[in-house]
Amino acid sequence: MSIISFSFPPPPAGPYGIFAGRDASRGLATFCLDKDALKDEYDDLSDLNAVQMESVREWEMQFKEKYDYVGRLLKPGEEPSEYTDEEDTKDHNKQD
Repeated sequence: MSIISFSFPPPPAGPYGIFAGRDASRGLATFCLDKDALKDEYDDLSDLNAVQMESVREWEMQFKEKYDYVGRLLKPGEEPSEYTDEEDTKDHNKQD
């Protein structure tokens, strides 16, 4: 999952404040703003259907157009790496 840099109004002030500090993919894909539907750590989204996964990709494209891409969430056991901007973009595009 991509991490983008932007500011939410402080929770509970904006409708998307629930996503602050969490992987918002599941909530955006399912149009659910319920805290119980969100995870605080990596979510592989393997249980989402094709329509929901397409929604995740559409949200990601919209966010990338408007906000700066700053990284991605790591899978459990995955080691962080330092990349140049070019390498990070290539790595990110491989996962899409």
